Amino acid sequence: MVGSMSKNNKIALVTGAGRGIGAAIAETLAADGYDIWLNYRSNHDAAKSVADKITALGRECRLLPFDVADEEAVDGALSPLLAEETPYILVNNAGFARDGVMALMSRYDWQSVLRVHLDGFFLITKLVVARMLRKRSGRIVNVVSTSGQIGVAGQVNYSAAKSGLIGATRSLAAEIAKRKILVNAVAPGFIETEMTEDLPVDKILPTIPLGRFGQAQEVADAVSFLCSDKASYITGQVLSVNGGII
Repeated sequence: MVGSMSKNNKIALVTGAGRGIGAAIAETLAADGYDIWLNYRSNHDAAKSVADKITALGRECRLLPFDVADEEAVDGALSPLLAEETPYILVNNAGFARDGVMALMSRYDWQSVLRVHLDGFFLITKLVVARMLRKRSGRIVNVVSTSGQIGVAGQVNYSAAKSGLIGATRSLAAEIAKRKILVNAVAPGFIETEMTEDLPVDKILPTIPLGRFGQAQEVADAVSFLCSDKASYITGQVLSVNGGII
């Protein structure tokens, strides 16, 4: 843990926040005034670097290394914390791609992608939303993908996972709206991160109306908006951050 949590401060739990989009979201929410519970799987150095940036902003950061698809690990890490404090914001960002054509895809590649995105969402959100319901307040933002909206060749598993998460977003939003908890999704397109480093940029750019890849900060800003008072009448929606891809 970097610093110690203060019960007077609002908390944001961000999964998969050790690098890339998740790191940008954690840092942006810290700049917005939130202390951060920062989940990551195994890259301790990267997570510590993000935590250092958060503390430099004057916020506190609790590092939570666990696999979001591991029920025992999720419960062990979060239940003791949730017994004391309730995050106002939950950002379900943890995820990864294991691309390949459907005809050659292994069952492992199918299941591992769905487990992290869908099981991870379920395990984390179930614990946190139970506390939010008692507080009658909160914001949940799920990071989905353009792939889950329109489908991308070679990403049947990833598209299925993200599409499922979009459905879960809309259903949960309807389920808990009366308790003043808002649930939305942000759908990034092609964003400059480690996940897009090996993609054929020359073939992709012509498909993006704005003609460029997005930045992680642009996704983080969309999440920040959905967590702000400016989005107080928005729930069950998917905000696309993809340069105009339809």
